[in-house]
Amino acid sequence: MPAYAQVAAPATAVSPPKPSIKKLMADARSLQRQYRESEALAKYEEVIWRDGKNVEALWQAALLSVRIGSRYTDETRKSLYYTAARGYAERSWALQPEAAEPNYVVALVLANQALLLHAKGRLQTYRDMKPYVFKAVARRPTWSEAWQLLGRWHYRVDHYNLLERIFSGLFLGGVPSGASSRQAIDALLKAQQLDPKRIQVYYDLARVYDTQKQDDKAIKVLQEAATLTPITTEELEISRRCRSLLTRLQRKHPPQSPGTGG
Repeated sequence: MPAYAQVAAPATAVSPPKPSIKKLMADARSLQRQYRESEALAKYEEVIWRDGKNVEALWQAALLSVRIGSRYTDETRKSLYYTAARGYAERSWALQPEAAEPNYVVALVLANQALLLHAKGRLQTYRDMKPYVFKAVARRPTWSEAWQLLGRWHYRVDHYNLLERIFSGLFLGGVPSGASSRQAIDALLKAQQLDPKRIQVYYDLARVYDTQKQDDKAIKVLQEAATLTPITTEELEISRRCRSLLTRLQRKHPPQSPGTGG
C-alpha cells in the first residue's frame, strides 16, 4: 500500500452546539446583575436575532441600549444607541401593548431622545411619552423605575418656560395636561419607598424640593443619600452631585450657634 494511502484523513470540524434561548436569557440576566451591561446586551441581541418575538429580550435590549448610550458624551454615539433602543422598544410594545415593561421602555427612550432634540421635537416627545409612562405605572405599580420616570415627566412638563408653553399651544394642541410639581414629588417619594437604595431617586427628589424652595426637605433627602454606598460609575457621579447640591443648600442655611435666633 502506498505510504500516502496510510495517512489518516483530517477530522471533520464539529461546531459546538448553539446555546438554547433559555440559556442565553439566563446568561443575560446574570450579566445584568453583575453590571456587565454591554455583554448582557449582546446576549439579548442574540436572542432577538433567533426569536424576534421574545418580548423580554426586546425590552431589556432597549433598556440597556439607553443606559449604555447615556454614558457617551458624543451625541452621535448617543443617538445611535437611542435609535437602536427605540427600535427594540417599539417592537416589544407592538407585541404586548398593555404590558408595563414595553410601555416603560418606550417612555424611557423618548425621554432620553428628547435631550438631543431642538425645541419642537423635544416638546413633541414629552407629549408623546405621557400615555406610555402612565400605563407603565398603572400596569406595574410596584416598579420604582416607572414611578421615577413619571416623576421626571411631571416635573419637566410643569416647568415649561413661557416660550415652550406658547409653542405647545400654537403647534401641539397645548401643554400636556395633568402635570404638576406636587405630583412629581409624590411619584418620586413612591419610587423612593419602593426601592430606598436607588440614589438617582434621592437626587431627583432633592432637585424638585430645591426648585420648590423647600430647602429643609431637600437637605434631609440629600443627607439620607449620603448614607448610601454607590456601586456603579453612574451612582458615583450621582453621589458627587448630591454632595455638591447639599453643600450649596447648607451654605444658604448655616446651622445657628447656640443662643442665636429666636
